[in-house]
Amino acid sequence: MIMRAALLALCLTGPALAETEAAEAARAAAQSLDAAARSLGTAVSARDRVKALSQTVRAYEDGLEAMRDGLRRAALREARLARELQAREDEIAQLLGVLQTIGRAPKPSLLLHPDGPTGTARAGMILTDVTPALSGRAAELRGKLQEVTTLRMLQQNATETLQEGLTGVQEARKELSQALSDRTDLPRRFTEDPIRTALLIASTETLEGFASGLSEIAENEAPGSLPDISHRKGDLPLPVQATLLRRANEPDAAGIARPGVVLATRPRALVTTPAAATIRYRGPLLDYGNVMILEPQSGLLLVLAGMDVVYGETGQVLPAGSPVGLMGGKDAEIGAILSQSGNGTGNERTETLYMEVRENDVPVDPAQWFKTIGEVER
Repeated sequence: MIMRAALLALCLTGPALAETEAAEAARAAAQSLDAAARSLGTAVSARDRVKALSQTVRAYEDGLEAMRDGLRRAALREARLARELQAREDEIAQLLGVLQTIGRAPKPSLLLHPDGPTGTARAGMILTDVTPALSGRAAELRGKLQEVTTLRMLQQNATETLQEGLTGVQEARKELSQALSDRTDLPRRFTEDPIRTALLIASTETLEGFASGLSEIAENEAPGSLPDISHRKGDLPLPVQATLLRRANEPDAAGIARPGVVLATRPRALVTTPAAATIRYRGPLLDYGNVMILEPQSGLLLVLAGMDVVYGETGQVLPAGSPVGLMGGKDAEIGAILSQSGNGTGNERTETLYMEVRENDVPVDPAQWFKTIGEVER
């Protein structure tokens, strides 16, 4: 697989990348692609195919992320080396001149000195001290020039790799959507009453009000609940690859503060369940776009809003890691990715997902439940 080979090459490309997190991310992505391919090859049931294809999509996303990060770091490293070499042009010219003079001079003339044997001895001692230093500096420059060449080759050869990766993730998404449509083996805790749902939506003015009335739309609900996950509080994985854009209760540009967090994601990023959960609602709601409300346990709701596509049916019970939607937007074109890498930028997270956590119908900071999201992106 081209993508896997390129990721492994990225891991091994020079000290500029080997000592970065990009190399480790590339290794992990390559291993995930291998594991996903094996799982897909042995998948029999629709549930197995969904799981394997979800893993494939995430592996491609991780791989493309590693490629972008590696290319960005390579571009920045090349620019730094180019500036350093340009600033040392005079020094390099003098160094080359001295080395060429030493190399061309006949040995007898190097052994003679106007001050006689003592001067010759002193000159020889100085030359003995200077030559290794000059050679060391020359070797350092050769190494940096070689690194620049390697970095440029990496960037020039990235087009085919990125195209293969983008094509792969697009195909995997299509297959995943089909597998989700074919899946019929998920248990259901209740049946949605469409009339009550429509009435609840029509009478709702806030997300809080809608969440409070969710129990009204369920028919024939099975007793009990999913296993308690309170022991995982603070350790849940994010439902999507993302960077924290806005913290809970932090006002946006319009001065509106909401109790959830806003996550910046890449276009078409896959959104999954952080834990096994019942779908309490899925569909458009107010000004939130497509909304998915999950219930991992009794009294705990996870609200995800802003997806372009949502998967599943209300009342279904989803295993952990199940796909629940795709973000909007379009995958970046190859030229745009390379251009952003070339100028050292990485602002490809153009989509936003709103995430809210409610305990016993009271919103709480999602940071209490999820792993560290990272610094706010400005």
